[in-house]
Amino acid sequence: MMSEDERSGGGGVIAILGAGSLGRLWAALLPSWLCGFLPRPEHASRLGRSVSRQEPLPEARCEYVLVRSVPPSMAPQGFGKGFLTASPDSGDIRSHVIIHWLQSAENVELLLVTTKAGDTLAALEDWLPRIPVSTPVILFQNGLGSQQAVAERWPGRPILAASTTEGANRPSPDVLVHAGAGDTWVGALTASAAHHTASVVQQLAETGLRVHAEEKILQRLWQKLVVNAGINPFTALLDCPNGDILGSHLYQQNIDGLCSEISLLLHAETSEAVAPEVLRERIETVARNTASNTSSMRADVLAGRKTEIDFINGYLVHCGKRHGIATPVNQMLTEQVQGL
Repeated sequence: MMSEDERSGGGGVIAILGAGSLGRLWAALLPSWLCGFLPRPEHASRLGRSVSRQEPLPEARCEYVLVRSVPPSMAPQGFGKGFLTASPDSGDIRSHVIIHWLQSAENVELLLVTTKAGDTLAALEDWLPRIPVSTPVILFQNGLGSQQAVAERWPGRPILAASTTEGANRPSPDVLVHAGAGDTWVGALTASAAHHTASVVQQLAETGLRVHAEEKILQRLWQKLVVNAGINPFTALLDCPNGDILGSHLYQQNIDGLCSEISLLLHAETSEAVAPEVLRERIETVARNTASNTSSMRADVLAGRKTEIDFINGYLVHCGKRHGIATPVNQMLTEQVQGL
């Protein structure tokens, strides 16, 4: 098995904490010789001592197939390690991806955190002491709340947040589907992160995905939160793809009240004034444009995993309590999803 130094030519490596759909997408598209997953939490304690080649981690590498529904001519080069095949009929690009689990965190020059929002703080509590304090950390969590918690816990580290509209899902454990191309915005959460933004954007852009620097990253995260709050809980409760919520009684009965609550909260939190009707149009535009997609919240429910409702509609409920704004629709959606 190749060491991190061998794969990176002696330089630093890009570590990814969280081997779910989004983590696997970035891993597959970043240069494979620079990239590796951090091992699962139950193996993390072994990194406090050296691990010999005769004593490999229980999972030495992560293997999966990446499927991209794009014209073959648009496929980025070097999908991890493996081979590419293209279907002339569908245009699907398939790549056999092999990403190693890193056996040391000392040489990490960039950390992508793609864990679920509720797992992020605990995962970083275990890993950050092993990673150089100058290493930029990029948070890719849905919703809000986890990002602020990380920035407050480690204010001296370069902590950045990312908001992405890339669509990825795993129809089976060893298959990753890049369901929709989007954009990713990256911005600083802590003071020391500001001068890292440009270089981080440049590194991530090597994937061929569209990556942009964003000075007002919290505002960008709020924009995504609005859409997630208006789509994800309905798809989870109705067990349907994004587009199917629009004609449902549950959605039609609650969307105006939901948008009115969010409009008040948005102004209280960011001073941005957006009419409820505009918010509804944003939500429905995304739902129509991603009509056949399965939201991450629905996928979590189907897989029996804990959802991120506490960091989406639940976060809005907490904002309402802070500002004295009633949030009955967000409260109802949060409680119903928690009950699934």
